[in-house]
Amino acid sequence: MSHLEHSLRILPDFPVADKHPHTLTTHGKNRVDNYYWMRDDERKNQQVLAHLQAENTYCDNQLAAIKPLQNTLFEELKGRIVKDDNTVPVKDGKYWYHSEVRGDDEYSRHFRSTNINASDKHLLLDVNILAAGFDFYELGEVAISPSEQVLAYSQDVEGRRIYTVHFKDILSGELLDDVLENTEGQVVWANDNKTLFYVRKDEQTLLGFQVFRHTLGSAQSEDVLVYEESDRSFYMGLGKSRDESLILIDLASTETNDTYVLDANKPLGEFTQLIPREEGHEFDVDKLNDTFYIVTNWQAKNFRLMTATSDTVANKSQWVEHTAHRDDVLLEDVETFNDFLVLTEREQGQTRFVIINKQGQRRKLEFDDPCYYAAVAMNPEPNTSHARIYYSSLTTPGTLYNVNLETGDKAVLKQQQVLGDFNADNYTSERLFIKARDGVSVPVSIVYRQDTFNKDGTNPLFQYGYGAYGYTIDPNFSSSSLSLLDRGFVYVIAHVRGGEMLGRHWYEQGKMQHKQNSFNDFIDVTKALIAQGYCSANKVFASGGSAGGLLMGAVLNQAPELYLGVGSHVPFLDVLTTMLDESIPLTTNEYDEWGNPNDEQYYKVIEAYSPYDNISAQAYPHILVTTGLHDSQVQYWEPMKWVAKMREYKTDNNILVFKTDMDAGHGGASGRFKSLEEKALEIAFFIGLLNT
Repeated sequence: MSHLEHSLRILPDFPVADKHPHTLTTHGKNRVDNYYWMRDDERKNQQVLAHLQAENTYCDNQLAAIKPLQNTLFEELKGRIVKDDNTVPVKDGKYWYHSEVRGDDEYSRHFRSTNINASDKHLLLDVNILAAGFDFYELGEVAISPSEQVLAYSQDVEGRRIYTVHFKDILSGELLDDVLENTEGQVVWANDNKTLFYVRKDEQTLLGFQVFRHTLGSAQSEDVLVYEESDRSFYMGLGKSRDESLILIDLASTETNDTYVLDANKPLGEFTQLIPREEGHEFDVDKLNDTFYIVTNWQAKNFRLMTATSDTVANKSQWVEHTAHRDDVLLEDVETFNDFLVLTEREQGQTRFVIINKQGQRRKLEFDDPCYYAAVAMNPEPNTSHARIYYSSLTTPGTLYNVNLETGDKAVLKQQQVLGDFNADNYTSERLFIKARDGVSVPVSIVYRQDTFNKDGTNPLFQYGYGAYGYTIDPNFSSSSLSLLDRGFVYVIAHVRGGEMLGRHWYEQGKMQHKQNSFNDFIDVTKALIAQGYCSANKVFASGGSAGGLLMGAVLNQAPELYLGVGSHVPFLDVLTTMLDESIPLTTNEYDEWGNPNDEQYYKVIEAYSPYDNISAQAYPHILVTTGLHDSQVQYWEPMKWVAKMREYKTDNNILVFKTDMDAGHGGASGRFKSLEEKALEIAFFIGLLNT
């Protein structure tokens, strides 16, 4: 019997939510939502706050029996982290930039120096000081003026991804009077060192939709609106071209991109559209010297690389193909250097890099692990023959390489140090392809400790999934997962449809009317791993967050018998109601992902799987749900309502606990150690459910 099950019997009285029937009518169909009252946009309703506090108290009391285990795990996770650490300095302009953490500090200090050895380092920001007095703190973007004399930094102190921008004179250390409120967090400097641009948010939807120009030394009330996007299905961001000649407004909906540009040397001019907007045309564009580089899906589902000049960039028919489309290779990105290009590609789920010199010669840069994560790291200077590449796998801690672009040779600049008795040779990773019910092969990444894995159907298993927005969950090293692996768990990432692991079609087959494929894939992976002896049928755990929380909610309704315990974090659970309400932040951006339920066709699609709407009278596993009160991505009331309804319907006596961080947003707790408490809670929850 587990300690958790014992504690459940001695504390059966969970919070019971009031029911206030609220009728929602769409397409002539009525839905009654008894917990609609839990929505409070202001986060001030005393009944709501009292219920959340009651759930927190119940969760703490219910899990009191495993609190010692959670504390042990927290110290275990914390004990693997190097307390005194620093990043490798990177050159940008005249200076080298790096950050450091020391002792028990939660946050970094940022420095610059005139040499790579940082012998004359100058403190730019101490985030520990900035965060003092706040329950939550996130440093957004740090942007140095072209003169390298003024620093702009943004901060979020509520967890709602609403950033305030401050300015600091680097030499004197004094803060300037300029303060920019209610921004997306990005600041882009014009080349005159006094003009900058930022994105303001809609205070209701939290959608960035306006670009303002600010002149250093003036009040924000004097700022000039230079662009406003009327189509609220687009996200908005700012950037600067690789050669720093252009300021870019980047607009992106799920299926369409648009870019506006301004000469960075003429900041009082007007932004102009670079390429005519075309529904379904996705592209990413950058400029170096006289050439535009465009990664585009124009006549290329998996994208291809095109080049253009200032005279031809607006006309697709005049673009020149640089790297052709391939049916079995996804082109993800291009990094430009004066004498080289570095392409990021993905084939059969594996990332690789292709280095191309000016003569067009191509060199592939690949790695040996069966599954891994790799990405081009920070390379601010285009005039170089070396590039930094970040690499990690399920068994290899994060490693920063310096790659010679002429030879392809890799030199390790730094590898993440894991304290304790970690030895990579003790662990094995695998990449499997498991057939789903429709015959499609789903990639699966697996890692386990060799001396505890038997493949005889006795191991516990932790399965993670996401499956949305074309976002690929690559197999990355996680020191916290060692606490599971060292206790005999098999750790699994199911790369379900909805991500982009196997190319663009993998994404398209896991969204809108095909969303059910994501759930089927996850369930079928679990069944196959049980059948193949990777785990015990009675010891399977699952977890996911945000859109992965939706995945958990759907899987819980459709195959609850497969799992002993499930973790669902900042979960998107009330899909139908949210997608029908354009006042909720980010709803309009999501239509191309889930479908617009104002269209009856997509109403029926979403209604069929929406976790909140499909709770039924059946037995469910043990469940841990977490959220943040100030989450702006998935509102707190979605899991709150879901838990209340689940308590009403479920027929089992299994644990259902709901924990709300009253200070955090979508990203959870801030700080490098505080965030480990959330990980320790879930690991303790799962371990505690195993028979002892």
